[in-house]
Amino acid sequence: MMSIRPVLEIFAPDGFALWPTGSHEPYGSLTLNGRLTAAEVGTAVWRLADCNDVEPESEQAEERGPRPADSLGGFLHGLLTESHPYAPGGLVVTDSVTGAVFEPGCCNGLEDWREWLNVTDGSGTAWFGHDPDARAECVGRVVRLTRDAESGEDPVIELPVDELRRLLAGAERDLRDFLALATGWAGQQLPEHAAAVTAALARALDLEPAPGLPS
Repeated sequence: MMSIRPVLEIFAPDGFALWPTGSHEPYGSLTLNGRLTAAEVGTAVWRLADCNDVEPESEQAEERGPRPADSLGGFLHGLLTESHPYAPGGLVVTDSVTGAVFEPGCCNGLEDWREWLNVTDGSGTAWFGHDPDARAECVGRVVRLTRDAESGEDPVIELPVDELRRLLAGAERDLRDFLALATGWAGQQLPEHAAAVTAALARALDLEPAPGLPS
């Protein structure tokens, strides 16, 4: 049986105290869906804010505005002002029969999850990071997922195109369920920034924000 999960590359925040977070192993992953605890949502939002907490290029600095002086506003500034936030991770495909797992490589992000549609309905090929070089390729009506195309030694997962479409629809539902959960979390934990945080998360996951929220 095949399954697909949207995951965020995660680790435990060190000394972070702006909102409650959970504990996680270094270089682990957190599956995003609507069943996370409040602490897990807090960890996910922390990770997304932290990896986008970088100084913009000079030509972008004026457009994104100055970093707020307060610690919360300053920490969220990158995430809230980045037009295309980075969300380290991707989609993980597991074949429960063989035990084979297709995972994204380095520098892949959930913001690009729709590139999977190139495999089912576009060019028929997509790459998902490097080290390992994760590749998906449509051959006829079958999709071949190779975790490390460069080495040629990893097991290959094969599944019908229609099944991959079904799995991708499920992954999108999981992302939307997570966004709905995070919307409620932000309203409780970050009431002054809730709308902006929710809109930023929608951009990071390449989803449309809920009606009434800024994009």
